[in-house]
Amino acid sequence: MNWMRPTAFRRFLHGGALAALLGVFGSTEAATLQAVANNNFVSATATGTSYLTATAPTASTWEQFEVVNNANGTVSLKATISGNFVAADIGLASPNTARLIGNRPSVGGWEQFTLVPQSNGTVALRSAANNLYVSADLNIGGALVANRQTVGAWEQFVLSTVTTGPGPAPDLGPNVRILSPSTPNLQGIINDVYSAQQGNHFGDRRDAILLTPGTYNGLRIPVGFYTQVLGLGSHPDQVHVNGDLRSDAYLGGDNATQNFWRGAENFSVTPSLGIGNNTMQWAVSQAIPFRRMHVRGNIKLNQNNGWSSGGWFSEVLVDGQVNSASQQQWISRNSQWGSWTGSGWNMVFVGVPNAPAGNFPTQGQRYTKVNETPVVREKPYLFIDANGSYAVRLPSLRSNSSGITWSNGATTPGTTIPIAQFFIAKPTDSAATINAQLAAGRHILFTPGIYVLTQTLQVNNPNTVLLGIGFPTLRSDNGQPLMKTADVDGLTIAGLFFDAGATESGVLLEVGPNGASASHAANPTVLHDVFFRIGGAAAGRVAFGLSINAHNTIVDHTWLWRADHGAGVGWTSNPSSYGLWVNGNNVTVYGLFVEHFQNHQVVWNGNGGRVYFYQSEIPYDPPSQASWNSATGRGFASYKVADNVTSHEAWGLGVYSVFTNANILLDRAVEAPVNSNVRFHSLISVCLGSNGGIVHPINSTGDQTACNAAYTPTVTNYP
Repeated sequence: MNWMRPTAFRRFLHGGALAALLGVFGSTEAATLQAVANNNFVSATATGTSYLTATAPTASTWEQFEVVNNANGTVSLKATISGNFVAADIGLASPNTARLIGNRPSVGGWEQFTLVPQSNGTVALRSAANNLYVSADLNIGGALVANRQTVGAWEQFVLSTVTTGPGPAPDLGPNVRILSPSTPNLQGIINDVYSAQQGNHFGDRRDAILLTPGTYNGLRIPVGFYTQVLGLGSHPDQVHVNGDLRSDAYLGGDNATQNFWRGAENFSVTPSLGIGNNTMQWAVSQAIPFRRMHVRGNIKLNQNNGWSSGGWFSEVLVDGQVNSASQQQWISRNSQWGSWTGSGWNMVFVGVPNAPAGNFPTQGQRYTKVNETPVVREKPYLFIDANGSYAVRLPSLRSNSSGITWSNGATTPGTTIPIAQFFIAKPTDSAATINAQLAAGRHILFTPGIYVLTQTLQVNNPNTVLLGIGFPTLRSDNGQPLMKTADVDGLTIAGLFFDAGATESGVLLEVGPNGASASHAANPTVLHDVFFRIGGAAAGRVAFGLSINAHNTIVDHTWLWRADHGAGVGWTSNPSSYGLWVNGNNVTVYGLFVEHFQNHQVVWNGNGGRVYFYQSEIPYDPPSQASWNSATGRGFASYKVADNVTSHEAWGLGVYSVFTNANILLDRAVEAPVNSNVRFHSLISVCLGSNGGIVHPINSTGDQTACNAAYTPTVTNYP
């Protein structure tokens, strides 16, 4: 993103010539300040509301300042991230008097400094406000304050020029648009993508929009199907859209219940051009990853008074209010906001420090709250590093966490993987080509498009990262499973779309072989934003969507969907028995959406399983009750825990029926052993439409639903 060049400054500074030093700049020049006191870079916040501190171990957009030459021989520092000037504010009350803060829209006396070269090649800054030197005061955490009469180590800084802009971008193919604030016809490019994707419910087009660091003033970003908007900063606030980010309802009547497969990650939005009151509209339903986002205002999760059926937040910061509005259900993991309003049937908060007041099952307060996220590794993200090179950040595993990893300018703990270690896959690459790269130890970055595979992708090397951008879609038409992994540590599979083909393939994704036995507790495999579809785009068939055999696997947001509308849809047209099948022990799932499979939606055979949020519609289309009976009664329980399981726990489960044929009942939404270590919290069953219903939320406990959601039985704890 930025290449720093300290040598020019040091050459002039050793010469002791202030005029030569200032001559390095034009009228303005980008620079960084590195404190000699602790070798950290001086950082400004994006909003300009916090003091400058020398706390950043590396320099990125937050650590850049335009050095403006004033006519009187002084300079002013303009923070790149916010566009505000830095002041030595001598009007602040003690103990903050004369601390430096980047919050001034223009230059006055307090915003002027004299650069004083030092013999060791550094520079001191003397404030025009009080004629005192600026110090990186380690006694107050490295805060910058203009209060020193003389120059010592704490008053010395390395001033380095910055060549702005990223280095050469890797070839990410024709379906990726890398944009900057100065891109010609920027709004037109965004509009063209949306025009193609707004109604592309089951089409083949896929798009990724990548925003390089900077501020995008007046930009409107509408997001349609199969479109992912990604910031390329190392921190969400390094990419700032001052305008609008929006998802509009796809169906008429403001109905967003089919707003699938779109997402936004790793940037900040000030919704100055939103729906009013500094509010952005994000009217969405399933398969909508919204991650590492900073909403500098409010967010509303539907359109006007229309229906919506989402959804997912993780690592999200909303400065103002979240209004869930008509959302039937929602999961928020490790997120923060000013306030939350709204409650549907099933709202789950995991690792959220400011979850709303109230508790399930109170009407209007159906909130299920888990204070800490037990174990997770955040999704990897593509970014441009301080040297201007593209890379992928792989966050570290963390336990018992609450809130975001990037608060107050912090860098998310983890490992940076250079882009050179990735094979950049394109839809024209064969399965054999991708498998050869995997066998050679390469990570894979899947670019947008449809990948028709003729052989199974085999992921055998530990710690391999497979990251998709722009909803890359894998499909096989010759009966081959799409992907299988070995029983190894530390795999990451993120951002991939698994689409069933016309020929039965057994399973779409298998994590670990049958009989996998190794413990991966210290370094688990993690799946993020993995989506599965059977039918809809065309007739498809598969017995199992996702099978997990490897112990300790973590699933961080998934939607497994046997299509109820679109092409190739019908009881015999897109047959599929099971969505999720779990054999591994100690498997943890956050955000489990599974719908319309013909047998159980979920079967759990392993011990120690944990699920945080479950949303499931059982199949719409059983032809009759006689054709849809299980060994234990009428219908197949949506969520089935096997009889041999001795430990399992789940929080926030909603199971819904929408039968298209009359006189069909499901005896129980959840079926599980009666065991004090097999526990469920906050269950609800709902009958949508006028046919049939669900007799019990779990086993023989709880009441029967009434049609048209007239009565929605709940069970708070079981057993």
